[in-house]
Amino acid sequence: MKRLKHKKIIIWITAVSLLLALTVGGCAFYVSDYYRADLAAIEAFSEGVDPVTKTLLSDGMVAYGEPDFDVGFIFYPGGKVEYTAYEPLMRQLAARGVLCVLIEMPFNLAVLDMNAADGVCARYPDVDRWYIGGHSLGGSMAASYLAKHAEDFDGIVLLGAYSTADLSAKPLRALSLYGSEDTVMNREKYERYRKNLPLDLTEAEIEGGCHAYFGMYGKQAGDGTPTLTAAEQICRTAEYILRFVAKGED
Repeated sequence: MKRLKHKKIIIWITAVSLLLALTVGGCAFYVSDYYRADLAAIEAFSEGVDPVTKTLLSDGMVAYGEPDFDVGFIFYPGGKVEYTAYEPLMRQLAARGVLCVLIEMPFNLAVLDMNAADGVCARYPDVDRWYIGGHSLGGSMAASYLAKHAEDFDGIVLLGAYSTADLSAKPLRALSLYGSEDTVMNREKYERYRKNLPLDLTEAEIEGGCHAYFGMYGKQAGDGTPTLTAAEQICRTAEYILRFVAKGED
């Protein structure tokens, strides 16, 4: 009887150890499997953009532009996308007078550090108006952060994203952009959660754009076939954002 009981304990310990090993291994594989920035494409794009100041901050943040710009923009990257993939968009905006702070997320997942924007605005006391936003999962997490810190911002920019947090009663402005060929963003959820956005909403579909081309990290699994290049979509996105923040001066 004691031998049988001992054998059961050994089997149980072995099963638990195996399950733990599989779980840890699965998690390690998941976080190591992500979309990497296309460095060659980013370098080629940057050659056609006016030079901007790039400053490495603490906690995995990078600032583009000057600290005394009137407008600031905090950006959360998309889920499982290397944050530097969004450098082209940040440079495009900074070259036109918007201080951009791009945030690196733990394991490339904004859901693991929704409060990453804490303290950013305080770093730049000369910035008059702040916006926050992001791509895909990053946009949703930026919206959740904004719901608790609305007094610090003028509005939000969502790229291929929706807000599960209710911002409808907040005195904010919102810009929502998505590509016509985006088949990654859940359109049903987008429509369901549109009511959560502020009443002052600017919404636009980028004709020919896809989900991945708000950054430069190649094609994303499940995405549609774009008729624009990533560079073209990023330039169009920058123009929308620049018009949006300029309107906020009125």
